[in-house]
Amino acid sequence: MLNRFTTYGFCFAILQLLIACAPAVEEDSAIVEQQQAASDTPDEPVAEAKTLILAFGDSLYAGYGLSPNEGFAPELQKALNDAGQDVRVHNAGVSGDTTAAGLRRMDFVLDSLPRKPDLVLLGLGGNDLLRGLKPSETRANMEAMVKKLSDQSIPVMLTGMLAPPNLGQEFSDQFNVIYPALAKKYDADLYPFFMDGVVGRSNLILPDGIHPNAEGVDVIVDRITPSVEMALQG
Repeated sequence: MLNRFTTYGFCFAILQLLIACAPAVEEDSAIVEQQQAASDTPDEPVAEAKTLILAFGDSLYAGYGLSPNEGFAPELQKALNDAGQDVRVHNAGVSGDTTAAGLRRMDFVLDSLPRKPDLVLLGLGGNDLLRGLKPSETRANMEAMVKKLSDQSIPVMLTGMLAPPNLGQEFSDQFNVIYPALAKKYDADLYPFFMDGVVGRSNLILPDGIHPNAEGVDVIVDRITPSVEMALQG
């Protein structure tokens, strides 16, 4: 496990260099609001399926910079459908969301669904890192969301993030334990690092140096699908 975290730390160091060399990404507030509206109040009702997965996260879930069918949610749904599962993955990813923003909108998103989801993929925290927010705040917000879902008997899979080394050892030590600790406390499934296999590989990253391109999403989906299938089995 230590070796895996060391590898991720090295990859994140590369990512920080990519970000420093890339043009600043400025997400227009109007665009973010439109994305949130599209996510929270879809024009079309969620299609009926045997299994409903809610993908609740930030731009990494939303498919930032990609065509509508190239993002994480639609590609995960396709992978699960191709594996013979009748699954609908509802995309509730909003670009720019911090854990605090996610907590504020979670009730509304859940209420907008036609029924209780069979699984929630919870992937927030990346924007907290980019803004240098206190790990204690991230943990409190993440725990509030996990507890909210747990209280409603909704299974959760946390898709974790890892702190870049340039934020310091103390910060990393406090941040990197958030997802494993919450998974253990609330008996939730854990996929330790959402960007596993993509970070540090420029051919899988958009020109902004942050988000996965279509090929990068394919790598993420290939790696996470078995874990999602296991989570669905309970």
